[in-house]
Amino acid sequence: MNDIRLNKQIEFILEIDKLKKVYRQSVITDGSREENDAEHSWHLAVMAIVLHEYANDTNIDLLKVLKMVLIHDIVEIDAGDTFIYDKKGNEKKAQREMMAAERIFGLLPEEQYMEFKKLWEEFEARETPEAKFAATLDRLEPLLLNAKTGGHTWKKFNITSERVLQKNLHTKQGSAKLWEYINDLIEECIDKGYLKK
Repeated sequence: MNDIRLNKQIEFILEIDKLKKVYRQSVITDGSREENDAEHSWHLAVMAIVLHEYANDTNIDLLKVLKMVLIHDIVEIDAGDTFIYDKKGNEKKAQREMMAAERIFGLLPEEQYMEFKKLWEEFEARETPEAKFAATLDRLEPLLLNAKTGGHTWKKFNITSERVLQKNLHTKQGSAKLWEYINDLIEECIDKGYLKK
C-alpha cells in the first residue's frame, strides 16, 4: 500500500495489540488470573459510559473521557505496569512512560500523535474535569476487583487500609458520589477482613 497515513495508523493499531500481554496485579472477578491492560482499559470505557452521570462536572465531555481511558495505559507496552503501591517502581515511572508515549504515539500521523500525547498528558496531570473523572474510574476498577476477590491483591502485597485510602483520596475531585461509594467499599472490605487497618 502506498498510503503513508493509513500505513502509520495500521502500524500503531498492530503495535497496541501488545497491551493485551501487559498484566496488572489485579485479578479478574473469578480470581482465575490477572487482568491485562487492554481489559482494564475496556472496562474503564464501559464504566465511563455507565457512570458519567456521577461526575462532579455535569457538562463533562464523555468522548474525551473515553479517549483518555482507552489510551492512558498504552505507554505500559514499553514502560510496564507499575503497581500503585510499589514505591521504588514509581520513582522513575514518569520518565519511562514519557519515553514510551513519544515512541508509541509517534507511530501515528502527526496530528493524531499530538492529540493522543496531549490526552495522555492531560490524564496524567488530573487537572481537567475529564481527567479527574477518568482518574476516579481508574482507581475504582481495581477496588471493585479486590472487593470481589476477597482482597486478593491487597493480601498478596500486605496493603493496609490507610494506604488504600491515601491512594484514592483524589477520586473525590472527579466524583463526590463515587468517592462516597469507594469510602464505604473500603470500610466494608475492612469489616470482611479483606483489608487490614
